[in-house]
Amino acid sequence: MLSQKRRQSTVKKACRLVALWYFVFFLPAVQAHDFWIEPESFRPAIGQKVPVHLYVGMDFKGDPAPYIPEWFERYVYVNAQGEKPVPGLPGDDPAGTVPITAAGLTVIGYRSTKFSVTFDTTAEFEKYLVKEGLERNLALLNQGRPSQGKITENYSRCAKALVMNGTAATPADRVLGLRIELIAERSPYAGGGPVPFRLLYENRPLTGALVVAFNKAAPLDKLKARTDPDGRVIFDIKRRGIWLVTAVHMIPAPRRADAQWESIWASLSFERPEGKP
Repeated sequence: MLSQKRRQSTVKKACRLVALWYFVFFLPAVQAHDFWIEPESFRPAIGQKVPVHLYVGMDFKGDPAPYIPEWFERYVYVNAQGEKPVPGLPGDDPAGTVPITAAGLTVIGYRSTKFSVTFDTTAEFEKYLVKEGLERNLALLNQGRPSQGKITENYSRCAKALVMNGTAATPADRVLGLRIELIAERSPYAGGGPVPFRLLYENRPLTGALVVAFNKAAPLDKLKARTDPDGRVIFDIKRRGIWLVTAVHMIPAPRRADAQWESIWASLSFERPEGKP
């Protein structure tokens, strides 16, 4: 049993972290903030317990997001032994700890609940669409969508991290069935050379979406490509270290929704063990 003093301290800590999370996670989408998973080790040993950080920010500069069960629909780790929920307590930062119980690949996956943001003007919303590579939504915006006044967008996040124990290169990734999901089709841990990625939306290839990849040591040096008809892009990822791959998809919100638009954001993080510095 926790003492009353310790219990009060825990509650205060959770409240502070919830306040921070609210401030960070509810920043307007126009700020183009990424959401990603960054374990303290991408190359742990079997038996190691790996603290897991969730971040919201840009260019690998982010604020920590704590473990808040009300704000995710699914938060799991998957290895050769199956799928289990990431254990944690409300307010925890790091946001849970993943035990490495099997050799090879462990995938950490997170799907958030929905949040919303409001743009004051159509011009502001159009600028945001162009910045995020969502130009194809401009045509829809001008076809019956509001042409003036405030625009509300609902958004959610689907993030993954690839954690590797040992030198196994298969499987390269595990498909978790997230609403939007980036999948490495060749293991980033399998030496140098190009890495193909596939982007799925509702388990189908997403065509024409902008995919961006960048390294933590040089976050402004971005690789960009649009997915082909099979939802694929290929990046020549040479630099070693931690990488983040991102994508976003936007659709008109359902008619009965309290918003005009809905966006779904994907991210995939991993560590490249070889290549030039």
